[in-house]
Amino acid sequence: MDLYEAIARRRDTRAEFTGEPVPEEVLWRVLEAAHRAPSVGMSQPWVFVTVRDPDVLATFRDHVATERQVFAGSLSGERAETFARIKVEGIVESGLGVVVGHDPTTAGSQVLGRHAIADTGLYSVCLAIQNLWLAATAEGIGVGWVSFYREEFLRDLVGFPAHVRPVAWLCVGPVADVPEVPDLERLGWRGRAPLGSVLHEERFDG
Repeated sequence: MDLYEAIARRRDTRAEFTGEPVPEEVLWRVLEAAHRAPSVGMSQPWVFVTVRDPDVLATFRDHVATERQVFAGSLSGERAETFARIKVEGIVESGLGVVVGHDPTTAGSQVLGRHAIADTGLYSVCLAIQNLWLAATAEGIGVGWVSFYREEFLRDLVGFPAHVRPVAWLCVGPVADVPEVPDLERLGWRGRAPLGSVLHEERFDG
């Protein structure tokens, strides 16, 4: 699979996990790809926690279900009906969670390139996640980014110290198939905008 094919095939998978384990050598390659991401000042401000304990997976699933209900309660009409059809996680079904955190202390206090924009470390972590996702896609492994959680809950669940910010819980595992159309588009939540609608020349023209 070449890079452009991996980008086109990448999906946020939810219902497609088979429950089979990820081979250790494949998981290592995927995490190694994440670790090779560019980072501000070569700070490499990411940490990864792999979670397979069924009790922990179930605990996080239940927390996410509660947060899903909170969001659902803010919707009405067509938005509520559409959201009710959307699966937001595959935590237990995947059998493996990769929790990605941002640790701003990995390179000390003087990070080249961070002095004016504090969030460059956080941006670097997102690049690592994208590397992981593309590598997993090339390996035939599904990834689902779960965002229905409270940061303090996830921090406590995986034992992050106070200065490490949870950025993502990624459900990772073999999948039966990869949907041709992303779920949010297929189920009518939102479609992909054309490039021309977000591209400007020289200055933002509104």
